[in-house]
Amino acid sequence: MALFDSEDEFLSWLKNRLPEPGRKVPVGVGDDAAVLRASRWRDWLVTSDFSIEGVHFSLRWHPPKAVGHRALARSLSDIAAMGGKPRFALMSLAISKRLSRAWIEEFYDGLLSLAAHYGVAVVGGDTARVRGAAVADVTVLGEQASGQILRRSGARPGDLIFVSGRLGLGELGWRILRRQQAAMRWKLNPTDRAAALRAHLYPEPQCALGEFLARNGLASAAMDISDGLAKDLSRLAQASQVGALVEEARIPAPEFIPRDAAQRLALAGGEDYQLLFTVPPAKARRIPRAFRSATLHRIGSITGTGKLRLSRQNGKETDLEPLGYDHFRRE
Repeated sequence: MALFDSEDEFLSWLKNRLPEPGRKVPVGVGDDAAVLRASRWRDWLVTSDFSIEGVHFSLRWHPPKAVGHRALARSLSDIAAMGGKPRFALMSLAISKRLSRAWIEEFYDGLLSLAAHYGVAVVGGDTARVRGAAVADVTVLGEQASGQILRRSGARPGDLIFVSGRLGLGELGWRILRRQQAAMRWKLNPTDRAAALRAHLYPEPQCALGEFLARNGLASAAMDISDGLAKDLSRLAQASQVGALVEEARIPAPEFIPRDAAQRLALAGGEDYQLLFTVPPAKARRIPRAFRSATLHRIGSITGTGKLRLSRQNGKETDLEPLGYDHFRRE
């Protein structure tokens, strides 16, 4: 029997296999995090993410401090996408016999530094020694007032589509790190090169922005951009049963590489850990141009067509293919 064709197909299959979780679990499989009803006034958000050697990081290319930072950042970004405040983390590590004590110490330096920055207490986990690849498994618990959770399924036709930050930098940093031929041809100046490397090695989850949107009731739907704008927008549109029209000229791609390459990285690169969110037109004026260190960009609108479309700079419209990272595909 063939494996699942995509990660989304696997999640759909799994969701259909699981029993209904009951009223104490308002949100289960299928969003950025599960939601557990703590009381009439408070909800817990729970998410878990792997960081696997050879899949999410390389011992050759990634410093151990960056591996620890990225392992926690993945889960923090899920909490941010649902408007929660991260509170606690469990950290489990399968320690490859090829790792040194110095590597492990630096790994935890990176993870604990990011945890301290966001006020997250690391309260437990598990460890094991393994012959094969190293694996980190991070679970994060966040909280939010009941009724203020952001979900993927709330977008409606006419809503405006926003993203935070500059998309494609994470993938560009990864290509620079591996010294890919195209990235070397672009001959970036030291400042731009450093920005791309930092975006990849030390991404900053948009936790404060997610809380701001949820607390003020501004976003109708939201999710984080971890697999590429096109892929993640397709997931938000599917969850909301809507379509979307994205304006190519408004996509905040890197400005210091060729335009076509920059657009491809922004649409399909992944690992940006920025927020993608929709806003009803009546609330759009309340969205600031920037929130803390992240610039906010309106890139399009939600439609009722059920299709993803891209408005090109030459005035033509084309289908927006949901390209991006998928664990079940090689592309």
